[in-house]
Amino acid sequence: MNLTITSSLLGNLHCSRCGIVHDPCGRKTLSTCCQAPLLCQYVLDVGSVLLSDLQARPKSMWRYEELLPVIQPQNQVSLGEGYTPILTLNRLASRYNLNHITLKDEGLNPTGSFKARGLCMAISKAKENGERACIIPTAGNAGVAMAAYCARAGLEAVVVMPRHTPDAFKEECIGYGAQLIEVDGLINDCVAKVQEINQYDAYFDVSTLKEPYRLEGKKTMGFEIAEQLNWQLPDVIMYPTGGGTGLIGIWKAFHEMKALGWLPGNVALPRMVAVQAEQCAPIVASWQGEQVNSKQYVGRPTVANGLAVPRPIGEPLILNTLLESSGTAISVSEDDMLEGVSELCRHEGVFVAPEGGAIWAATKKLLRLGWLRPDDHILLLNTGSGQKYLDNIKGKWERSL
Repeated sequence: MNLTITSSLLGNLHCSRCGIVHDPCGRKTLSTCCQAPLLCQYVLDVGSVLLSDLQARPKSMWRYEELLPVIQPQNQVSLGEGYTPILTLNRLASRYNLNHITLKDEGLNPTGSFKARGLCMAISKAKENGERACIIPTAGNAGVAMAAYCARAGLEAVVVMPRHTPDAFKEECIGYGAQLIEVDGLINDCVAKVQEINQYDAYFDVSTLKEPYRLEGKKTMGFEIAEQLNWQLPDVIMYPTGGGTGLIGIWKAFHEMKALGWLPGNVALPRMVAVQAEQCAPIVASWQGEQVNSKQYVGRPTVANGLAVPRPIGEPLILNTLLESSGTAISVSEDDMLEGVSELCRHEGVFVAPEGGAIWAATKKLLRLGWLRPDDHILLLNTGSGQKYLDNIKGKWERSL
């Protein structure tokens, strides 16, 4: 397909492991050189996109279209994703003697989670590249988002999901017209099932980091954090980490903004914190030196479905982000994350997903350990709405009150 570039500054793709450049045209999965994630590179110079260019644009993630990989605007498959609010948590700040704590609420995206960003971008590129059918292994929210955007784009969708996933996720996928396949186990077992179904490459596989574009959608959280905070950045970002695409993407966005001159030259980049569930904490185990990598890690189900990713393909990129940012990785118990959900509900009126409860629990834990300071500006990244997790948390609230 011959396309005329209209707005995107996309230059090429490069292998995240060895750096070899790959042609950005056509279907792209892992790099052919190392079987590692491919990353989008843009032609970025100070002044190539001005902050003043953003002022009149719609408040969605597509306001940053030059820094996104979709070549022709008519291929943007949108449901109004992005530009979610940053809330100041004054009552919790007062309760815990904190100077400045905020929460970016991704639960207000279409389909109720931040997965809308990544799958919006992946399906837009699938449409642009002439794909007709997509497949995904998912812990829940990503499958719902893919099903919705495939419906919007007129593409066939196959969603492979753990059998223990709450029914709300399954019913929504079916409602969007997706074929739903249930698997016993965690998302790594769903990945194996996708590989079995897709052995002849009939479907475009939009698994986490096995294509380059979900990352590009997720990175827009980084652009928005900077813009909404008047081009200043928090001291710390608490990020619930399963596959880690958003953590990697936000860090990528910060470097792209520096190259564009959007951030002041002396601005310090945030320390990035990967928060995991104790029942599935492969990044914590690798970060703390308990294992060489997570390739043999065995996790258990958790009330935070999105954190049940035992062998994330993006592990090297996640660990590199933590290292570069002087960040850390930490895990929290099931009871602590439920208590976190409860506190955010009762004191701030925000019904976060268990993943959001996990980051608040981790914040309190790091404050007790002295890694966080009361005068830090701490930003919590809540990835989704708690509404879909009612099956998971039903009957467990009493223990968290």
